[in-house]
Amino acid sequence: MFLRTFGWSFVTTIAGLVAAGLIWGPTGFGVVLILAILEISLSFDNAVVNATVLKRMNPFWQKIFLTVGVLIAVFGMRLLFPLLVVMLTAHIGPGTVIDLALNSTHTYNGLTYGQHLEAANPAIAAFGGIFLLMIFLDFILEEKDYHWLRWIERPLEKLGKLEALSSVIALVSLVLAAHFFAGDRAETVLLAGVLGLVTYLAVNGLSGLFENSMEAEEEAEEEAEREGKPLIQVAGKAAFFLFLYLEVLDASFSFDGVVGAFAISNDIFQITLGLGIGAMYIRSLTVFLVRKGTLDDYVYLEHGAHYAIGALAGILLVSIEYKIPEIVTGLIGVAFIGASLGSSMLRNRRRAALDELAADSPSSVGSGGRN
Repeated sequence: MFLRTFGWSFVTTIAGLVAAGLIWGPTGFGVVLILAILEISLSFDNAVVNATVLKRMNPFWQKIFLTVGVLIAVFGMRLLFPLLVVMLTAHIGPGTVIDLALNSTHTYNGLTYGQHLEAANPAIAAFGGIFLLMIFLDFILEEKDYHWLRWIERPLEKLGKLEALSSVIALVSLVLAAHFFAGDRAETVLLAGVLGLVTYLAVNGLSGLFENSMEAEEEAEEEAEREGKPLIQVAGKAAFFLFLYLEVLDASFSFDGVVGAFAISNDIFQITLGLGIGAMYIRSLTVFLVRKGTLDDYVYLEHGAHYAIGALAGILLVSIEYKIPEIVTGLIGVAFIGASLGSSMLRNRRRAALDELAADSPSSVGSGGRN
């Protein structure tokens, strides 16, 4: 299963690195490799969150995520979307933007393509930061079967009963970020942040609307889980909007990587190739987590990924004014994922020990509850 899931990622890596070496020489080979590693390190938590959504989709839509979704991720988000951002924020025509992207030494109003993209960072950070913050807030405020950091999660679950609390917190965070970090770009930051919130509410709401129309299937799914039967997966319109949600989520994670990549290379094709290779591994890892049932075996892993998302959302909002090294973002994500994985393993060992004791003396030891 490992080779079947990661096979295309391995093939893409070999072909991409060989092409980089032939076109740009040893330096280009090294740059593309570094960019791929950067993308993987920044987006590992993205794979975990993607897996929580992808496991609810049927095999056809999982395959769409790995095929069409990869094309959107690589060519759409890593190549075309930055062009669109520069065109809209700098008010440059399509032809000029393409010329700047293809010729790293060319300038428009004294700025190169990479510098224009860097100048658009406040809007990018506000959009992505608010979108990711909503994902974190909706997770941390909802009722959960398992609690990792109970002293935080249980009180917040009670607060989460207040209607639209996550949207209120996100809007307050946006206003504070615009006031303290945006300076004369406050209006742009506010608009981009509101668009991020609207995008999240629209995509998540539409997905939820179609899922709610499948209540009978969801009830059957819960019954199947209790009885250990296979998971009932969504299809049709519900799966389409879940797929759309995953693509927007991937876009939010890719913003900092795309902007940060220009600190390593000014060649848009090197950046697209390197980040594209990394995106392939994240997609394959997502599918592997689903097929392996890792999230069911390590129940706190989803928590760690969402805490990492919350941290990334905060970093993006702070980066409106201050430059945060990509290595910091990557290490924070890895730290949360590693801690939650370790906690899950300890929990599994404790439950295994309790089950063993229960088997030896069933009258004196219970099966224990969820943590």
